[in-house]
Amino acid sequence: MTSDTGGEPPCFAHLLEPDAATRRDVMSWRKAERARLVELRRSLPVAARRVADKLLGQRLDDWLSMSGYSADDLTIAVYWPIRGEPDLRIWADQWRTLGARIVLPVVQDTSAPLIFRLWDGGPPRERGIWNIPVPNASKPVLRPDVIISPVVGLDNALFRLGNGGGYYDRTLAALRYDRAKAICIGVGYDFLSIPTIYPLPHDIAMDHAILVKTDTDQQK
Repeated sequence: MTSDTGGEPPCFAHLLEPDAATRRDVMSWRKAERARLVELRRSLPVAARRVADKLLGQRLDDWLSMSGYSADDLTIAVYWPIRGEPDLRIWADQWRTLGARIVLPVVQDTSAPLIFRLWDGGPPRERGIWNIPVPNASKPVLRPDVIISPVVGLDNALFRLGNGGGYYDRTLAALRYDRAKAICIGVGYDFLSIPTIYPLPHDIAMDHAILVKTDTDQQK
């Protein structure tokens, strides 16, 4: 089973700038919740992870098909998995074989939006922030049609709890006026679902989300 959702009606309370104490409380809560959820994700058994990741790929296939995307005219941004994130590299290889262009995110400036460089497959030789493999500078920068973003946590309004760097928020903010051409899908496991991340003005909700059920007894 999966949770496959377009989210609840948006709440605009997060657009109001909180006072300094409230912001500190939210960021402190997020730090603790992030650590809890990352540990849960890392503890997922290998066999259960493989089954869940295959199911996630199938759900992405279904969504792309229902949304009318064609592989030969599609640029998909994926990611290099870290800290127990779903591994979609085999899935990405399959779409590359069908003719899609696959790109990986690259941090050029820690205060700027991500860029996306073409990934031809296999482990990239260069390392970016957090020692994550990234395509080298000779690869072209492409604008993705679909951005697949791993979540540490995901709330009922599709606000994403990430790794804490704010890279996807800055990227989606830069694309917010042209989102019809850059759909962002949050992906992860169902035990990463939480009621709220207590969104702040800089947070940007996902357009869509796919959280797949895992065959474990883990508790949310």
